[in-house]
Amino acid sequence: MKRIFLALVVLTIPVIFFTGCQKGAQGKSSKAAEVVFWTSHGPPANGTLEKIVANYNATNPDVKVKFVQVPGSETDTTSLMTAVRGGTGPDVYMLDRFIVAQRAADGILEDLTDVINAIDPGYKDKILPFAWAEAQFKGKTWAIPFDTDTRGLFYNKDMLRNAGIDPAVLDRSKGPVTLDQLREIARKIDTKDPQSNYIKVGFIPQLQQGWHYTWGFNFGGEFVDSTGMNITPAHPGVVAGFQFLYDWNKEMGVTQVQNFISSYNPPNNPPQNDPFITGHLAMMITGDWHFNTMERYAPDVDWDVTYIPVPKDGDKPSTWAGGWSMVVPKGSKNIEAATKFMIYICGYEGQKLYFRENGNAPTLFALLEEQDLYPPKKQYFQETLGFTRNRPPLPVGALYWDALSTAQDMVVQNVQQPLQALRQVETQVQPQLDRFK
Repeated sequence: MKRIFLALVVLTIPVIFFTGCQKGAQGKSSKAAEVVFWTSHGPPANGTLEKIVANYNATNPDVKVKFVQVPGSETDTTSLMTAVRGGTGPDVYMLDRFIVAQRAADGILEDLTDVINAIDPGYKDKILPFAWAEAQFKGKTWAIPFDTDTRGLFYNKDMLRNAGIDPAVLDRSKGPVTLDQLREIARKIDTKDPQSNYIKVGFIPQLQQGWHYTWGFNFGGEFVDSTGMNITPAHPGVVAGFQFLYDWNKEMGVTQVQNFISSYNPPNNPPQNDPFITGHLAMMITGDWHFNTMERYAPDVDWDVTYIPVPKDGDKPSTWAGGWSMVVPKGSKNIEAATKFMIYICGYEGQKLYFRENGNAPTLFALLEEQDLYPPKKQYFQETLGFTRNRPPLPVGALYWDALSTAQDMVVQNVQQPLQALRQVETQVQPQLDRFK
């Protein structure tokens, strides 16, 4: 019996050892590295981002990307900065590209120069130069460009016809109309109720993408000098753009304009209630992403897009491009894995899916060359990338944007004169930029 027991023990030990090794090997191989990805994007963009993450996870079993939606906006990165300083930040964050330099200067981003070069040495040459330039600060790469966009004048043909206006007057094959022509068209559409409240409006210049950069660039303005270290909000062209905003709102009536916006375009307005869709706003400045909004929520509305109207006849049209990027916040323990995911989501498969579902133009040359991705109305945005401007990538980019936005609010409400408001921007922002000289 003793010999039988010893024999069984001897036979059992290898089995236990082998089984234990198997479990250990299986446990090791099944433990994927986790990459936490934060974005402030809401519907419908967040749905597409989740799809891209799912596609990546399905084909990269060694990495699990966790998708998380957090509060924030173009310039509000409070949740990110708080988390990074508390040691609980994500591995990847979706950051508006024009503030990459500022966040790098704040010390909350990882320098990606070496890791990108190690993974794909020629990556820079695949990207639109202006988008790549926005991802740089002090000769280092801090982000990977994800998408871009340009802006144009969307017009509701049905509303124009109902006002007795032939929509062909805005056909972009004829070039841009002037702002005086735009005002004449808008006046014919403006309609008030018995209480003098607007119920239909031709155009409100500050709505949607009618930003300070839109009108400053349109009037030939420059927002920073050639050194990139002095802001120039009081440049004559920028002042002229703000004067245009002041005068248009004064003519329409500041209170009446604000009442219209509150009634028909309040904050967090559902896409299907967009006044351009519901027949209350005939024309607006917005970007290429709105193409998909119209396809999804207003397939029966007859609309088109053309150049932003110019100050005077013969002026060249203008537009500007924005766009988002992916960054690795300070404190990430998975920088290489995070960068590999970023190269995927910002690469061919990721950008193509995002472009198809959300309309934002890609930053990859390869996708810009695929003509089947561009139906006629989208071709406008493809064409305008040839002459687009972009916001200066400054280490105070977010601060500058917010200060310009405050000044714009004062001007459209006719509370301050344009030059006065813009001088205040200079006083507020320039000393902060001087710290980097």
